[in-house]
Amino acid sequence: MRAPEDTVVLVTGSTDGLGRAVALRLAQDGGTVLLHGRDAEKLASTAATVRDADGSDRVRTYLADFSSLDAVRALARQVEAENDRLHVLVNNAGVGSGKPAGTARQETADGFELRFGVNHLAGFVLTLHLLPLLRRSAPARIVNVASAGQYPIEFDDVMLERSYDGTRAYRQSKLAQIMFGFELADRLPAGEVTVNSLHPATFMPTKIVLEQHGHSVDTLEEGVEATLRLAVGADVEGVTGRYFNREDDARADDQAYDAGARQLLWELSAELTGEPANL
Repeated sequence: MRAPEDTVVLVTGSTDGLGRAVALRLAQDGGTVLLHGRDAEKLASTAATVRDADGSDRVRTYLADFSSLDAVRALARQVEAENDRLHVLVNNAGVGSGKPAGTARQETADGFELRFGVNHLAGFVLTLHLLPLLRRSAPARIVNVASAGQYPIEFDDVMLERSYDGTRAYRQSKLAQIMFGFELADRLPAGEVTVNSLHPATFMPTKIVLEQHGHSVDTLEEGVEATLRLAVGADVEGVTGRYFNREDDARADDQAYDAGARQLLWELSAELTGEPANL
């Protein structure tokens, strides 16, 4: 296992909730942490908090709104330009099923349904653009922060134009993350890059959860531990193409195990984003 002080980790969506807590722990353990957020003030505040807690300056910040794929690509270019290594990518940034985005159908700057665009397509593009850097840093890991709430993708209405529900849109996007993770794992040697997805915990006491649901179920610490395990844990070294519920190996929605559906999602994602269909 690589020593924590020799590990470089990018955590997207790291200015609040789970992402912020994971980034803080990684920094406290001695890693170099690349923080991402879409609000400049929150990003600067998070960086200051991490630096104060860590006592070092092994923190870099990256500003990008994931509702714009151009911004995602610019982020990837900046990360690659400023870092000669990237050992772990934690795809955590996303939009929930309700607050603060609301439950009405919205679109990204590129014209995609908001939750599918931010939760899946942005991560798809970022991952593919950072893949060369990850492979040069092997062994490396990709961790997709998904959800136990999953909904099968209807490929004839992926953007949910006929009938919209925020919860369904969120769950579809989270299954898409898992399916992408499974397909990417099949395409990459596990000795180079592993790819796993997880449901970190249920209704952690984050700002979004408390505003939308008014209560929590699991602790934030449970979600942090489950995410850190996949990111840097020794016991999952070399493990790839899995979905975990907290720290337990689990089964995702049946569609995730349909090779044809995974291939179709990959091809659709490549077509929508303009990315190459092959690695």
